[in-house]
Amino acid sequence: MDSAAGTPPFGIATAAALLCGVTAILLWPGMPPGQPVCLLVVLAGGVMWWKASRWRWVGALLVGLGLSGLHAGHTLALQLPAAWERRVVTVSGTVDDLPEHEPRQTRFLFKVDDDRSQPEPLRGHRLRVSWSDADASTRGSVQAGQRWRFKVRLKAPRGLRNAGGSDAEKHAFASRIAANAQVRQPHTAQRLVEARGLQAWREGVSARIAAAIPGDTSRFIQALAIGDTRAIRDEDWTLLRANGLTHLIAISGSHVGLVSTFFAMLVYGLWWLLPGLSGWAPRQVAAAAAAMLGALAYSAAAGFAVPTVRTALMIAAVSLALGARRRVSPFDTLALAVIVVLLYDPLSVLGAGFWLSFMGVAWLMWCLPQGGPQPVREFLSAQGVATVGLLPMAVLLFGQVSMAGPVANLVAVPWWSLVVVPLSLLGAALESLHAGLGAWPLRAAAWCFDLSWPLFEWLGSSPLALWWVAESRWFALPLALLGAFWLLLPRGVAGKSLAALLWLPLLWPDRQLPTHGVAEVTVIDVGQGLSVLVRTAGHTLLYDTGPAMRDGFDAGERAVLPTLRARGVRRIDRVVVSHADNDHAGGLDAVRAAYALPALLAPEGAGIDGAGNCMAGEGWAWDGVRFRFLHPTPYFPYLANDSSCVLRVETRQGVLLLTGDIGEIIERELVRREPAALLADVVVVAHHGSETSSDPAFVKATRARHAIMSTGHGNLFRHPRPSIVQRWRDAGATVWDTAKAGAITFRLGQGTLAPETRRSTHRRLWDAAQRVEQGRAGLSYRLD
Repeated sequence: MDSAAGTPPFGIATAAALLCGVTAILLWPGMPPGQPVCLLVVLAGGVMWWKASRWRWVGALLVGLGLSGLHAGHTLALQLPAAWERRVVTVSGTVDDLPEHEPRQTRFLFKVDDDRSQPEPLRGHRLRVSWSDADASTRGSVQAGQRWRFKVRLKAPRGLRNAGGSDAEKHAFASRIAANAQVRQPHTAQRLVEARGLQAWREGVSARIAAAIPGDTSRFIQALAIGDTRAIRDEDWTLLRANGLTHLIAISGSHVGLVSTFFAMLVYGLWWLLPGLSGWAPRQVAAAAAAMLGALAYSAAAGFAVPTVRTALMIAAVSLALGARRRVSPFDTLALAVIVVLLYDPLSVLGAGFWLSFMGVAWLMWCLPQGGPQPVREFLSAQGVATVGLLPMAVLLFGQVSMAGPVANLVAVPWWSLVVVPLSLLGAALESLHAGLGAWPLRAAAWCFDLSWPLFEWLGSSPLALWWVAESRWFALPLALLGAFWLLLPRGVAGKSLAALLWLPLLWPDRQLPTHGVAEVTVIDVGQGLSVLVRTAGHTLLYDTGPAMRDGFDAGERAVLPTLRARGVRRIDRVVVSHADNDHAGGLDAVRAAYALPALLAPEGAGIDGAGNCMAGEGWAWDGVRFRFLHPTPYFPYLANDSSCVLRVETRQGVLLLTGDIGEIIERELVRREPAALLADVVVVAHHGSETSSDPAFVKATRARHAIMSTGHGNLFRHPRPSIVQRWRDAGATVWDTAKAGAITFRLGQGTLAPETRRSTHRRLWDAAQRVEQGRAGLSYRLD
């Protein structure tokens, strides 16, 4: 078939159509079509792709739609059924990755055996397992490749949903994780088989690297050599993000490409030294095969992590094209790589690496010549192109810009890629043969890494190194990409200075501040805890900061700060910590580290460092909005929950009541003492909807139109209690729960009060199964 007569079967148009089809299904917020329908679409599209020369792009589009629907439907079917939530079962299987040993828990992926002895919904599926500190000696012996049998409590892979926050549910969906599991009765756990296989080899080599390198630098060499990032600390990641270097510190696509290039050059040199080998295989074919072999080997060393598999497939596509000795344009080669990756795993488009890697290569191929006599100039040009071209996508994906990134990458890309990584790989390869054999290249790699690290510490310590960008509207990315395209056009093109204006909606988005007399309120989804953001026209109040758990989860870092940054909050004028319990005050340290807090209030005796006292009768006014405390009264002793700061927020057309964790006794006292002050349009229900709060007289006195409960999905306390939900509903309130709705935002004093939930305004395909099971076909996540 003459491809010149129509669309090439593996050309740019075909790859673009396939990508559009895949992306369309994954962006669709509803359930995908049934598996038989998707299969028919794939078959019909495949026939058109192969036979219809002029309409191949339509066939590729249909294949993308159908194939993505098949994968999405299958992955949704893997998710834990609602009837199995919180059920304790016995499972056996294999530790499927390198376990993360933390002070109080061990976490790992676990592949359940695929046999009839396992619970039917879990057979052959992956679980994300956490093993708490109940039995530190046993959990500390968990190693990759071992087989275990233990009891676990199951929980759906639900995550927090906030503006700017990471989407744990998307990660679980893309990784085909069926459920989260917590080990129960650890004394009954049995290790069935000792460590073996690829993951066990990786863990052994990682341990040898750590033993061979004195000092802390071993954590970076472990990451660069075999992709083991477990020892890298949070502060390391913060510094790497500030320098724009996270793409280099673990095994990345560029490192896989480096290894494959080395293998190809090795074969070229061997064929040059031994010309007779050309009779066995042409030099170009042998080099292409060596490149594929090198990429495969390095991907295996990384445990076949998604970025390395994607890059290996790209290299395989390119190598096959070169090995076939067909003249293929660089863009057609890139298109072939896109097609191969999408056919292998359509869900890979959910990862940031997919877009950054392919877009980065496309920008470089379009802007730069293929090789040249001035390699230094070409390298500098490549860094400039990558910075400008990928900046819009990086802002959309991460909500931040690394101002130090261009400078840091000028040093890190050549130094780490050409010096540190090769030495690390050589050392890891020698260590895999015999312990201690690779000590000298590993120590040399660590020494070379240490030479560059102080520079990055200096660059990353600047307050301007990392610039957080507020969440923008949907049209901001296309405009910014158009601006990047315009800026990267050849010299002499007119109007390049005007192209910068197209970046404004992305880099300086409208923060949508409320007008005078209006308060915007966001009940942040922090899990089992509370944090409320209140913005007026010119001020910001934060009421509570969510929990910080012993397992390392900090709502201040994971939920509160991303929300503040996505809302464009540049300063916090006042923080109120309702009381000192962890689920309300745990995230305070993370907020303090990121923002200066000119005013901090808490109950007297709460023990919050640097806090003044909240006291009934005291208040202030901001931009036409009045704030007043209703509790605790003067000289009230600190009684934890019952000492919570109760805050009334009053606008010209609506009132909000923030109640902390007060109990029924305090609620009845407020009804007796200040019944008029309790009238409110919105009440954040006390103590997460527990049975110890929401006294009937208090509920009736508020006359609330909306009652909001901040809870964690599947929490051990079983909040909110159904009887409390019904009590608020009987009083005429619409009840909302952050565990189902995500963050809840509304505006007091601005027309009709209509709360918006993060899950309804940003619907996702992986929510679809949850909506079906909950029986909610509409946008609302209220407790109906």
